[in-house]
Formats: sequence, C-alpha cells, structure tokens
Amino acid sequence: MLKKEKYRNILNWFQKNQPAANTELHYDSPFQLLIAVILSAQCTDKRVNMVAPHLFMAFPTPAKLAAATFDEVFPYVKSISYPNSKTKHLIAMAQKIISDFGGEVPSTINDLMTLPGVGRKTANVVASIIYKEPVIAVDTHVFRVSRRLGLSNGKTVESVEKDLEANIPEDLRPIAHHWLILHGRYTCTARTPKCTDCPFTDWCSDYARRHLLKDG
Repeated sequence: MLKKEKYRNILNWFQKNQPAANTELHYDSPFQLLIAVILSAQCTDKRVNMVAPHLFMAFPTPAKLAAATFDEVFPYVKSISYPNSKTKHLIAMAQKIISDFGGEVPSTINDLMTLPGVGRKTANVVASIIYKEPVIAVDTHVFRVSRRLGLSNGKTVESVEKDLEANIPEDLRPIAHHWLILHGRYTCTARTPKCTDCPFTDWCSDYARRHLLKDG
C-alpha cells in the first residue's frame, strides 16, 4: 500500500469516527495549559489533572507564580514526576513570561521554546491547541503509533514530526495530534497493543509484519 493511501485511509477513519478529539488535560487559559503540559512530561494526564487545579488556584497568574518561592510551589507538584526540576521550571517560566512577554503566553513556537521547561513538544502542543498552529507534537504515543502504522520510519522525534507534517494537511494537524495520542493511549498501547480493537489492522505495517512472521 502506498504511504499516501495509508494516510488517506487512516485520516478518513478518524474524521468520520472521532471528529471532536481534544486534549485530556484540563485548563481554562493558555497559561494553565502551558503549566499542565510542562507537568505532563513523563507523567500521566490523569495525575496532572488531579494536581493542577490546586496549583492553578494558588497561583492563578504568571505574576503570582513568578513571585513564588520553590518551597511555596513544590508541595503542589511533589506527586508529579521530577518535581524538583518542574518546580524550578514553572517559576522560571512565569518569570520569563513577565519579563519578556508582558505577562502573556507567547504564540510562536520559537518564543515558547525560550521558556524554561518548554521543549519542542511542549511548544507544539500549546501552539497547536491554543493558537491552532499547523504543527504536530510528537510525544511517546505519537512516535510509537506513527512507526507501528507505517506513517513514518523515522528514528527520531524530529524525523517523525517531519513525516507527519509532510503528509497531513495543515487544517488537520491540530486534531491529528490528538487522534494519534488517544489511539496510542487506549488502543495501540506500548506493551500489549489491542489489535483486536484496532480499526487500522488492514493498513498497519507492524500488524502485517507480525502476522507474516507468525504465518511463516
């Protein structure tokens, strides 16, 4: 099957069956989403959603968080993975938003990536969700699903991102990010993919390879 045909079939299925996919992180503002995405690195959205509301209430604005001390912020994120570094990043991020961006979350990928704790994936997520930028954030789920399905043979996050953006129309990229994440989170899981529940087995490179080896 040609790669273009594979993309078309998979994207058509998602458009028909999951037309309203969204992030599972809870937020009410760009600043809250930025905090939530920073916290979500190597951590589940479920855990972040349990912790973040208390943090948002204590530090509702960049100014409040920028003025906070490590000891004031740490108790709110101590149950999150890497709490020490994330506490430092959150405070420094808020300080830079105040000093460099007038208290507003920047809207471009490059500006977002100047913030402490914000790498390319985090910047892409925020820019895609808040500002509808035509980018795709590649996290572990997107990376795994893309390679298993055969949407990309890239061996790095950057190469997978490049393949996806080269083959997914700009208007679909923001939602395609969620489609791939949710598929990886609930169906194409890391250890035991639920192939019997997957609608993509006819187009999946990994499924075809494993069954060819089994039959052989």
